Amino acid sequence: MSAGSTGSSLAFGQVVIGPPGSGKTTYCHGMREFLGCVGRRVAVVNLDPANEGLPYPCAVDISELITLPDVMESLKLGPNGGLIYCMEYLEANFDWLQEKLAAFRGHYYLFDCPGQVELYTHHSALKNVFAQLAKWNFRLAAVHLVDSHYCTDPGKFISVLCTSLSTMLHVELPHVNVLSKMDLIEQYGKLAFNLDYYTEVLDLSYLVDHLASDPFFRNYRRLNAKLVEVIEDYSLVSFVPLNVQDKESMRQVMQAVDKANGYSFGDQEQRSLEALMSAAVGADFHFASTLAVQEKYVQSQDKTVEEEVMDM
Repeated sequence: MSAGSTGSSLAFGQVVIGPPGSGKTTYCHGMREFLGCVGRRVAVVNLDPANEGLPYPCAVDISELITLPDVMESLKLGPNGGLIYCMEYLEANFDWLQEKLAAFRGHYYLFDCPGQVELYTHHSALKNVFAQLAKWNFRLAAVHLVDSHYCTDPGKFISVLCTSLSTMLHVELPHVNVLSKMDLIEQYGKLAFNLDYYTEVLDLSYLVDHLASDPFFRNYRRLNAKLVEVIEDYSLVSFVPLNVQDKESMRQVMQAVDKANGYSFGDQEQRSLEALMSAAVGADFHFASTLAVQEKYVQSQDKTVEEEVMDM
C-alpha cells in the first residue's frame, strides 16, 4: 500500500513554497489550526532542513534525516549549496519519506518547504520529490507565498511576476499564488493602483508606464515591456490576498487550494451542493476577498491622510 493511501487511496495536501521571509512556516501553523477547526486531521511535514524552533507540532521532520548545519560543516558548503545538497539527499532517500508519511494515513498534509528560490525555478530535486508523491497517490497543490510589500514597488512586482511564472512552469503542480502579510501592507506606503490590479494582474502596460516616470527605470522601459509581454502571453499568474490572522481570508485561500488539488470534489467531508458549487466555480471569491482587503487598505489610507490633515 502506498504512503498516501487512505480509505479512498488518495491523500490530499499542500506544498508551501516561496522565497525566504514570505511567511511559509507561519502559514503552515495558521492553516493547520484553521483546518483543524473545520474537522480535518492535519499532518505538517517539515522539508526545510534549516527550520528551527517550529511553532507547530511536526508530524515528519527532515531534520531526522539530514540538517543544514551538519551538511555545511562536513562538506564545507554555504547555505545555498547546503540546501541543494539536502534536497538531493532527500530525493535519494524516498524510502525514508514514504515510511514516515505512511504513519499518517487519512490525514491532510501540509509540506513546509525551504525558501531557496532556485529550488522552484530550475533545480530538479524538489520537483522530483513532488512527482514521487504524486506516484504515491498524493493530490497536491503548490501554495506559492509572496510578501505583499512587493506590490508597493512596481519594479519588484514585475520581478515577482516573473519568478511566480517560472515557478509555476517548473514545479508542474496545480498552483495558487498568495500575497501574504496583507495586514502589514499599509506599512510600506500607498499602492500605485487598486489592490485588484495586483491580485488579478490586469493590464501591465500601466505598470511599465508608471516605472518609466522614474529616471532610473526609464532606460529599462523596453526590457520591462518585454518581461511584461511574456507574463501576459502565458496569462497564468494571479494572486489571492492573505492575512493569516483573518479567518475569512484563510477560508478564501482554503477554497482556492481545495479546488486546485481536487479536495472539493472528494467525499472527505459532507458538503451541500451549494458549498460544492461555490468552490467549483470560484470566479467571484477572488473579487470578494480582494474587495474586503481593499476596503481595509483604503480605510487605513484615509485614516492616515486624516491624521496628517489634523496635524497641519
